[in-house]
Amino acid sequence: MYNSKIIGLGKYLPEHVVTNDDLSKLMDTNDEWIQERTGIKERRWIKPGTDDTTAVMGAKASRMAIERSGLTKNDIDFIVFATMTPDYYFPGCGVQIQDMLDMKNIGAIDIRNQCSGFVYAISVADQFIKTGMYKNILVVGAEYHSNGLDKSTRGRGVTVIFGDGAGACVLTREEDTTKGILSTHLHSEGKYADKLIVEAPSIRHWVPQIMEAKEEDLSYFPYMDGTFVFKHAVV
Repeated sequence: MYNSKIIGLGKYLPEHVVTNDDLSKLMDTNDEWIQERTGIKERRWIKPGTDDTTAVMGAKASRMAIERSGLTKNDIDFIVFATMTPDYYFPGCGVQIQDMLDMKNIGAIDIRNQCSGFVYAISVADQFIKTGMYKNILVVGAEYHSNGLDKSTRGRGVTVIFGDGAGACVLTREEDTTKGILSTHLHSEGKYADKLIVEAPSIRHWVPQIMEAKEEDLSYFPYMDGTFVFKHAVV
């Protein structure tokens, strides 16, 4: 058995800054209200018309992580990409950045575990390294939230929180089991899944239902029972 350790970190943020005052022009909110409840002053959103997507941001962060690790793209054995906002329903972003970075035909998987996705991705990569299956793994987390948010007063509880960006790291094998990532532990609580949810598009709410909708379909937008989520997670 081995441990894994992080040897390179990378990041990418879009240039476009959206302040709380900017949001107050779109919905009934203000800087004081947002900061009091979230501590957030500003976030980055991809500016319409630019080339950035979830996969593109992930690739930019990955290049930095690989460079800082001292390895080359050809040293990477596997990719784990965490996102809830992929470029496409399928294929996943992992195979997209494998192509964007012109890497060898290594395996790539996407992890779709929302806010905890990067933690899950690290754990998955750690297990692959612990068992000796792979030596060097690229782990990526990227989100393009801004294009799917309800930017009205109705959606402010979610919209003020989320931004766009990407982070990446390279994990490698550590033979000294007193160093690196010693262990990871994952948990979930599915009975509250409907407290923070995006219903569509999904097989339960797919193209025919979407096209036949006679009224505005809110199932595209993230819904959060903010009070419940906050109390359950923090209190």
